Amino acid sequence: MSGSSHGHTPAAWTGVIIAFIGFCVSGAFVVMANPVGFWAGMVIVLLGGVVGMIMRAMGMGQPKAQAQTQQG
Repeated sequence: MSGSSHGHTPAAWTGVIIAFIGFCVSGAFVVMANPVGFWAGMVIVLLGGVVGMIMRAMGMGQPKAQAQTQQG
């Protein structure tokens, strides 16, 4: 996949960073045996996905591949 820019966009980076923070929060609260904190971290993980999708819709993600038609 030489030359691919898959995932190298502001939308992808922001979504992954937010999801990673949520994962860390959830993991910390699992160790502390606090289910409310665990679920709060899971909400943050989901928020990362939503933020990434919103940013992609705003044009900060990878552009969709254009369908090329063959003319014969």
